[in-house]
Amino acid sequence: MRLDDRVFYNPVHYEPEEVKYLKDYTLKKKEAVVDSIKEKLEASQSVVLIDYRGLTVAEVTELRNQMREAGVEYQVLKNTMIKRAAEKAGIEGLDPILEGPTAVAFGINDPVAPAKILTKFAKDTKKITIKGGVLAGNAIDVAAVENLAKLPSKEELIAKMLGSLNAPITGLVMVLSGVTSKFVRTLEAIRVQKEEQQ
Repeated sequence: MRLDDRVFYNPVHYEPEEVKYLKDYTLKKKEAVVDSIKEKLEASQSVVLIDYRGLTVAEVTELRNQMREAGVEYQVLKNTMIKRAAEKAGIEGLDPILEGPTAVAFGINDPVAPAKILTKFAKDTKKITIKGGVLAGNAIDVAAVENLAKLPSKEELIAKMLGSLNAPITGLVMVLSGVTSKFVRTLEAIRVQKEEQQ
């Protein structure tokens, strides 16, 4: 039997009710994914979208590990799902960047982390392209993502703040120790002076 003589068919035949059930089931699954993306968009302080074409499996694994360590959620998502979720979340301006393969980094705890990690990764690998993002519910362009990446991270800001708080305390301790040591020297001088007078 030649290949062109064969009849190709799907051995599973569905009844109309079953087809309707499968379509409804698929639609409900898609709606659940869109709602999940919408919740992440609303919960995130910042979101960065990238084109990840050209990355090797090892590079994707490295990127995912960096994201996980920083507390950033990273997912490859369909553009239509992102578009619908953004519409539901009231975010406008993402349509022009939703072309080609898209991966999304959700910065739920730190608004700077996704931009910082992806900007550095893009410079190191020269394989990914930052498409844009979302900051405080508004779409931002590539330049804004790069500017966001230049800001200090949440941990760096906390460290600077604690250092600033620590500096006056350290100064106060030095002043107080200087005052007490000066007081002790003064008392010692008075004692020596009284001993000499006697």
